[in-house]
Amino acid sequence: MDILEKITFEFKLRPAYAENIVKLIDEGNTIPFIARYRKEMTGHCDDQVLREFYDRLRYLRNLEKRKEEVAASITEQGKMTSEISSALSAAETLSEVEDIYRPYKQKRKTRATVAIAKGLEPLADILLRQDVITGTVYDLARPFVNDGLGVHSEEEAVAGAKDIIAERVSDDAEIRKKLRRIFLKNAVLTAKLAKTDGEGAGTYEMYADYSEAVSEIKSHRVLAVNRGEAEGYLKVKISLDKDFAVRVCSVGVVKEGSVSTAVVKDAVEDGYDRLIYPSIEREIRGILTDNAGEQGIKMFAGNLKPLLMQPPVKDKVTMGLDPAYRTGCKIAVVDETGKVLAKTVVYPTPPQSKTEEAKKVLLDLIDKYGVDVISIGNGTASKESEIFVAELVKEAGRKVSYVVVSEAGASVYSASKLGAEEFPDYDVSERSAVSIARRLQDPLAELIKIDPKSIGVGQYQHDMPAARLDEVLGGVVEDCVNSVGVDLNTASPSLLKYVSGLNGGIVKNIVTYRNEHGKFRSRKELLKVPKLGEKAFEQCAGFLRITDGADVLDNTGVHPESYQGVKRLLERFGYTEADVRLGKLTDRPEKIKKLGESKVIVYTGLGEATLKDAVGELLKPGRDVRDNLPKPMLRSDVMDIKDLVVGMEITGTVRNVIDFGAFVDIGVHQDGLVHISELSDGYVKHPSDVLKVGQIVNVRVIGVDLKKNRISLSMKSSAKAKNAAAAE
Repeated sequence: MDILEKITFEFKLRPAYAENIVKLIDEGNTIPFIARYRKEMTGHCDDQVLREFYDRLRYLRNLEKRKEEVAASITEQGKMTSEISSALSAAETLSEVEDIYRPYKQKRKTRATVAIAKGLEPLADILLRQDVITGTVYDLARPFVNDGLGVHSEEEAVAGAKDIIAERVSDDAEIRKKLRRIFLKNAVLTAKLAKTDGEGAGTYEMYADYSEAVSEIKSHRVLAVNRGEAEGYLKVKISLDKDFAVRVCSVGVVKEGSVSTAVVKDAVEDGYDRLIYPSIEREIRGILTDNAGEQGIKMFAGNLKPLLMQPPVKDKVTMGLDPAYRTGCKIAVVDETGKVLAKTVVYPTPPQSKTEEAKKVLLDLIDKYGVDVISIGNGTASKESEIFVAELVKEAGRKVSYVVVSEAGASVYSASKLGAEEFPDYDVSERSAVSIARRLQDPLAELIKIDPKSIGVGQYQHDMPAARLDEVLGGVVEDCVNSVGVDLNTASPSLLKYVSGLNGGIVKNIVTYRNEHGKFRSRKELLKVPKLGEKAFEQCAGFLRITDGADVLDNTGVHPESYQGVKRLLERFGYTEADVRLGKLTDRPEKIKKLGESKVIVYTGLGEATLKDAVGELLKPGRDVRDNLPKPMLRSDVMDIKDLVVGMEITGTVRNVIDFGAFVDIGVHQDGLVHISELSDGYVKHPSDVLKVGQIVNVRVIGVDLKKNRISLSMKSSAKAKNAAAAE
């Protein structure tokens, strides 16, 4: 297989771009670096495409390596043929390679290996040829009766030969390949309730008597039945018409008109029942689970990125409130930079319900520190806390808003080694209150301290392959951190470790250097950090910012390798670095256009994409790409689920996007569900095509179930008519 040719075709790239990407990856360049600073070489492939390219490249290389191992093993056994070699060359998946290798693997003791040891393989060959048309199979078997080898009768000889034929059929790569394809297209997955007692029985009620085509079943249902099976509530099976499957196995094996035809038919059926079907069923279940896991991971990653990239609420003194009942609400006030100014505990919720006392304490804090916004965690007692805060802000002597934020993972951070290192004198709940405040001020900087799996924007994440999930989510965090950029002089080690080219050891050295020598004054100073060599500098420098350094370009996404060309650009149009700092370059795009972009490229030595990016950076040095995104929705009042009326139109925030819809926070503590069928007037293939986590949306209430505490929402324009009809 020509890997480069194949991957070029699959990704529809120019050969030169694909070759460059492979070379850049093999040279040790990171995905963020390639995506941002090698656009001319890759044809502007973004980080997502590059990561998919890398995954596919790794798979194809592993496939080729496995082919070589299998070929070497078969050759060593002296059984390699041109047909096997051609089949290996043509194999496009690891499962096809393993099918080819199956007959040549060293097997554990099986019925077939026992029969072979008894000298019955020649008899199996005779029966399988099916070219004898007179006499009986017992006539053929009689010469193989051998008490010394344990074959005491013609019947035993035939039975042993059938076992050998059954295993040969099972080991046939073409039969398995064909059946696998048929199962994926035509088989049905069924689930039955295995037990009705236990806490989880109700959870799997919809799968009590469930069946769906393997080709149609959705990923979240695969994961659901898998979990139900693992917990002992469901029995799950993959079914295909047996007669049809056996006929598929018989093609090219069974030949009519021979005295051994019936025996071969029996052997084929036995091979299917005993060997092929259980194996193929496991394979299909594995394929469904792998695909569901990949889809779930993709869904998680798709939700995680917009969550991490939520715009920070900048320059606001923030009060974090971690709600609770018996132990009280933990409070932390942090300044605009996230520095903790005060912490306390109040008891406005049951059972204490010391509302007035809590109001006095918090109003004093608001007045003393100039609190602008209150960030409320959405966990236990959140609703009561929100009602309390809504009343509180009305009595404040200054304008104060509040936001309910997801506190998923806050407790994980609070109890972590990192949390203890950051706030050694705080208890777990106090750290949580600080985290809740900071995740409003800068979601990315705070959320990267938490294992992405604990952030709570996926479904069935604990049922997915842990290593693969960590790899993908780590890539999402890495891409987010590097697309935003990191302040070299203030960033925490947790943030720095995600910067392109840096690892734990180098990050530790950067922080140590910073503590010993004070602020970095230039990016070049990074080269003085122990173990941070030229390659690491190349990979990380463009993503690290120095806000008040000597060179204004150090506060931009311009890479140091392009400084000379960018400075030539400034000189060509008569600008100084002071002009850049003061934002006086607004007319430069027009000047470049007037002179001619091609001439500017030649003069500066910058590539077309690099020039365009540099212009954007110089127009807004120090810009935060998140500032262009919709800001979090601040509230000053609260509703209850009982206040909802069918037909009511409300603005909400998307909290989670899943395979069958999206959950939207509409300010009543309980998120409402917009089912995929209610997302749009038109067809929606997947909810992630139209919604992102953190997105502000307008929805209509189409159903409220107070008993089950469920809210149904719609984003359809046609929902007006439905709402009116339901209200009547």
